[in-house]
Amino acid sequence: MNKQKLKTLREKIPSDRIGLLIALIVMIAVFSFFNKHFFSYKNMINILIAASLTGLVAVGETYLVIAGLVDLSAGSVAAFGSVLAAVVLSSTGNVFVTVVIVVLAGILIGIFNAVTVNSLKLEPFIATLASMSIVRGLAYIICNGKPVFITNNSFLKLGSQRIFGIPVPVIILIISFIIFGIILSKTRFGRSIYVVGGNKEAARLAGLNPKRITLILYMVNGALAALGGALLAARMNSGQPAASVGLEFDAITAAVLGGTAFSGGVGTIFGTVLGVFILQGFNTGLIMLNVPTFWQYVARGLLLLIALTFDFLRKRRRDKKILESSMANS
Repeated sequence: MNKQKLKTLREKIPSDRIGLLIALIVMIAVFSFFNKHFFSYKNMINILIAASLTGLVAVGETYLVIAGLVDLSAGSVAAFGSVLAAVVLSSTGNVFVTVVIVVLAGILIGIFNAVTVNSLKLEPFIATLASMSIVRGLAYIICNGKPVFITNNSFLKLGSQRIFGIPVPVIILIISFIIFGIILSKTRFGRSIYVVGGNKEAARLAGLNPKRITLILYMVNGALAALGGALLAARMNSGQPAASVGLEFDAITAAVLGGTAFSGGVGTIFGTVLGVFILQGFNTGLIMLNVPTFWQYVARGLLLLIALTFDFLRKRRRDKKILESSMANS
C-alpha cells in the first residue's frame, strides 16, 4: 500500500519538482545552520516581499520562454513603471489612475516588443535588448535622471499595508501565481503556448496564430513588469530610474531553475514558484552571511549556469525518451 502511494505521488509530482523541493529544503537548512534568524517568520516574509517583483516578472518570462521567446527589457520596464508611477501620482494624486496608466504603459511596451519580433522578424533576444536600452533611457528622461519621491500615503500603503499579516505585494504575487498557473495548465490558450513553443509551424497548421500569441505574451509580460515597478516605487517611497538592473536575468533564472525549457514547449508556474523562492532565498542568505557584493554577483551567475546546465540535461533526457518511444513504435 505504501509503495502504491509512493508511486502515485511520484506520478503526480515529476522528479524535477521533487529535486527542487529537496534543493529548497537543503538551502534553508544550510543558511539556517550559519544564521539562526534565516528561517524565522520575519525573514520569510522579507524574502517574499523581496521576491514579489522578481516573481511577477518570472511569471511573464515563464510564458514567453515556454513559447520559445524571451524578454530582456523587463528590468527597464519595471524602472520605467516606478518612475512613471511617481510622476503621474504627483500630477493626479489618484492611486487608481496611476496604476492603470502604468500598466497600460507596460502593455504598450509589450506591443512594441511584439511588433519588432513579429513584423521586423528580429530575434527576441536582439529585439528586447534594444528595447531594454530604449525604455531605460525613457525612464531617465521623464525624471531628468533624478529619483522622484512619493508622499502620497494611499499609494505608499501598496508597499507597506498588510492584510492578515501578509504584505500587499505578496498577496498580489500569490494571486498572480494562482491565476496564471490556472490559465497555463487548464485553458486552451495555455495549451496553445506549449504548442507554439514546441513547433511554430505545427501550431500554424493546427489553426493557431503564433503572432497573436506572441503579441499577447509580450503584453502580459510588459504589464506585469510595469505593475511590479509601481509596487517597487510604493516600497521605496520613490521612482528610481536606476532600479531593477538585471531583473530580467533573475526572472529567467527562476523560470529555468523551475524546469522551464529554454528550447520552449516545457514549463509550469509551480516550478517557477519554487525557482523564485530558491533564487530569492539564496540571495537573502548570502546577504545575511555578509558575503561581499562582488562575490554575490559571482554566486548568482553560477546559479544561472547551474540552471542552464540542468535545462540541458533535462532536454537531453526528453530527447532520449522521444527517440526510444519512436523506435519502440516503429
